[in-house]
Amino acid sequence: MTDDESAQLERRRLGLDGIPSGFLWGVSVGAHQTEGGNVASDWWYRENQPHSGISERCGDAVDSYHRYEEDLLLAAAAGFTQYRFGVEWSRIEPADGFVSRAEIDHYVGIVKSALGLGLRPMITLNHFSLPLWFSARGGWLSDSAEERFLHYVDSVAPIIAAGATHVMTINEPNIYAVLARLGDSGADLSAGLPEPDPRLTEILIHVHRASVDRLRAQHPTVAVGWGISVQDYEPAPGAEEQTDRYAEPRDQVFLRASLGDDFVGVQTYTGGVVGIGGNPIENPNARRTLTGWEFLPASLGGAIRRVSRLVPTVPIIVTENGVAVSDDRERVAFTAEALKSMTAAMSEGADVRGYFHWSLLDNWEWGHWEPTFGLVAVDRVTFQRMPRPSLLWLGSLAPGDDIASR
Repeated sequence: MTDDESAQLERRRLGLDGIPSGFLWGVSVGAHQTEGGNVASDWWYRENQPHSGISERCGDAVDSYHRYEEDLLLAAAAGFTQYRFGVEWSRIEPADGFVSRAEIDHYVGIVKSALGLGLRPMITLNHFSLPLWFSARGGWLSDSAEERFLHYVDSVAPIIAAGATHVMTINEPNIYAVLARLGDSGADLSAGLPEPDPRLTEILIHVHRASVDRLRAQHPTVAVGWGISVQDYEPAPGAEEQTDRYAEPRDQVFLRASLGDDFVGVQTYTGGVVGIGGNPIENPNARRTLTGWEFLPASLGGAIRRVSRLVPTVPIIVTENGVAVSDDRERVAFTAEALKSMTAAMSEGADVRGYFHWSLLDNWEWGHWEPTFGLVAVDRVTFQRMPRPSLLWLGSLAPGDDIASR
């Protein structure tokens, strides 16, 4: 059996053979987590403070800032057709009002290199990290937050115009708003994630909507949305109303804010059962990943179904899905089951337009290096890229290479 025949059988097994031409098939990376040397950001400052509580620094990360062409070639050679990457605001604007022409050109180079290899770029404008000067003035809570972010949106226009097909404004705003609560002394993670900060929720939604309007005015052919962390919340018997109340502030309010967008990014890694008391029920016998999350690949399909019910008019793109494991065979098994659950949800009517795997590379997972999500391992001393079997396996399943209709 040839490699093409084997891939065709695998597509059929996973339900991918029924996906129409135009389905996006990509990999994702985050800016701060892979680039390294992001010295003007609030995260760099925080990591390098004494007693920061962050166990491992990002430092040089995996040096994708200098090695992005190698990374792009790995993705393209494996068969992927899309590449999601982040533009780092603190590089573009390291000081308030100063826009670095050199950094604009750097990211334009990534877009052009991707296109030259047959990869269509999806750009994320904000992936948790912020310019230090912006954070020092209150960050998203400052009176000028929207104005400053829109100035940044205007500044990156040449990067988008170089050939981006999709733009995400903010990555996982619901998790960002949760992080504001994790420092509270009363936060009890055994009862699930705390509710996102309500003021931050309102601000981030407002900034997103303003950014969508600005981007559409400047780049009318580019699809615009944002990516929400959506886990598969299943109700225990009789806990349907409690599950809805639990999900409402944690993702549903952000999902509804995507109404009218060209797509909503769904970012799913696990799931859980919400009990009568309105909190997740911990399963002490659950199989766990290196992040401590339950190993629940079919949660992707459940999350997609929930999003499809909540915002049925907004096309869905799975902008992150993956698993942190030390055995690559587990990664393949997890991803296969996740894809089966995705195509099952599609067969039931969910409008899914693409799948992006997290992550192309092992990277810095916000304080830790241990969780390995990558289709490609990286030696952190030499930065040598070492493709895992999962890279070629997943890349070979690409169902088509045309841009999905908006």
